[in-house]
Amino acid sequence: MSLKPIISYRGGKTPPMRIEGFTGEWRQRKLEEFLTIREDIAGDNFTKEDVLSVSGDYGVVNQIEFQGRSFAGASISKYRVVNRGNVVYTKSPLKANPYGIVKTAKDIEGIVSPLYAVYDAKENCDPDFVQAYFEHKDRLNNYLRPLVNKGAKNTLLISDAGALQGDVIFPSKEEQTAISNYFKELDMAIRLHEEELERLKSLKESCLQGMFV
Repeated sequence: MSLKPIISYRGGKTPPMRIEGFTGEWRQRKLEEFLTIREDIAGDNFTKEDVLSVSGDYGVVNQIEFQGRSFAGASISKYRVVNRGNVVYTKSPLKANPYGIVKTAKDIEGIVSPLYAVYDAKENCDPDFVQAYFEHKDRLNNYLRPLVNKGAKNTLLISDAGALQGDVIFPSKEEQTAISNYFKELDMAIRLHEEELERLKSLKESCLQGMFV
């Protein structure tokens, strides 16, 4: 798969780079036309071992596995259920993302704090594309900035429905899927290179210890 630049760009909302084979126009719509609020709660069906966190670098992850412990409250009965393919908005500020982050639960299920918003993708939406679309911090911040009010102690005041009221520019679902698959391949290549880099660093460290008196 390859990205193919548009040679005769005529303006409009379509980006200057495309996945080869796609020519349809990208259209501006409200995000609510692609996502719907998921309101299922944990009840008595989950434990603290099922609590998920959302990382800017690693996406939706198991909280205990990622952070070494659970930070869940005494009761998790009101936590939101997250299934594979659900989109999660954290509603908590980070340094690079002061209005929160948006990630997709790719290969994991569980529950998240009721402070988070959880969404199902509609039939016209590839949920992995939503994460790719908002992965660039400037695009995400520009989207959320007009929708979010800041409260005391830098809390983010925005409803689950309110987070869907901004404008996005999406292609057809078929092109969404092609784009998300392209970035999956890039992420896999990055992980493989990172693993090789760590192996080489370990080899160098062993050599530094073993090759000198």
